[in-house]
Amino acid sequence: MNIDLMRRLCEVPGIPGREERVRALIEKEIKGLFDETRVDAMGSLIATRKARAAGGRKRSGTAKKILVAAHMDEIGFYVRHVDDRGFLWLNPAGGFDPRNLFSRRVLVITEGGDLEGVLNPGGKPIHISSDAERSKVPGTEEFFVDLGRDAADVKKRVQIGDYLVMHEPFLDLPQCVVSKAIDNRFACWLAIESIRSLVRSKAPHACDIVVAFTTQEEVGLRGASVAANAAGADIGIGLDVNLACDTPGVPDTQRVTKQGDGAAIMVQDSSMISDVTLVREFCTLAKKKRIPHQRAILPRGGQDGAAIQRAGQGARCIALGAGTRYIHTVTEMADKRDLKAARDLLTAYLAGA
Repeated sequence: MNIDLMRRLCEVPGIPGREERVRALIEKEIKGLFDETRVDAMGSLIATRKARAAGGRKRSGTAKKILVAAHMDEIGFYVRHVDDRGFLWLNPAGGFDPRNLFSRRVLVITEGGDLEGVLNPGGKPIHISSDAERSKVPGTEEFFVDLGRDAADVKKRVQIGDYLVMHEPFLDLPQCVVSKAIDNRFACWLAIESIRSLVRSKAPHACDIVVAFTTQEEVGLRGASVAANAAGADIGIGLDVNLACDTPGVPDTQRVTKQGDGAAIMVQDSSMISDVTLVREFCTLAKKKRIPHQRAILPRGGQDGAAIQRAGQGARCIALGAGTRYIHTVTEMADKRDLKAARDLLTAYLAGA
């Protein structure tokens, strides 16, 4: 598997509304894989591969259209205020659990370059705080960034609207990968690697395949809504991580997926109910190809497939992904076996579509 691509995708910064660095990386990576590429008004990268006959030749005539959506954005913060002491105060872009934000290293992206800093909440350190003060979990509005620079230098470099992401190294462990932004650079990796496999095999496919690397999913499926309305797809596939709560402290009844059990075929989440025929087709194909897979229902959370499902005259839709532990933290963890299974299943489906 191309773990280096996953590393590069995860490490590049890009929050809702500021996905341009991620898009630039993907544009370079997909050269030669698609017949057409364009960037829409929302900043989503739309890549189209026309239907193919045997041997990789383009089919003539009108074909049905499959829209595959993978969002580029990760959760992060915008700078909303720079105070007189040079501390940066923030506004979230995406959902954070403040319990995971203590004592984090961050990267602040400015027009003049990237600045490293630290993220902490206001308040007293453990040595001088009371029991009550130590037990309080602050809200996201109480966190600030310290750049380790004097105030004049900070104000010269940072302006309102600059953004920041968590700044932690990608880990390639024996069985898993760990990083910030696996949600949802995994899906970008999955889309690229599946199309790459399709191209290399010269497999025929009767449908036009449109891959939308979308923007602003973490704040409401915004990029996917625009892309889906423009595409007018017959079938939609939302690619995203799925919860793997197969860890201590979570009952088995709430684990959603189990790492190592294969690709996650989403039946229902809070944004969409998958088309039952597509669920059956994916499961049947996985069994036929001996690809490990599992069905999943996510009580809370959504993905770009929901925007495709409701766009225009509507489309039959499904969501596909891989169980990921510790989502929306800097320790997001995905099992390599599940990544491979998701890639193999998506490739097989597109080849037969």
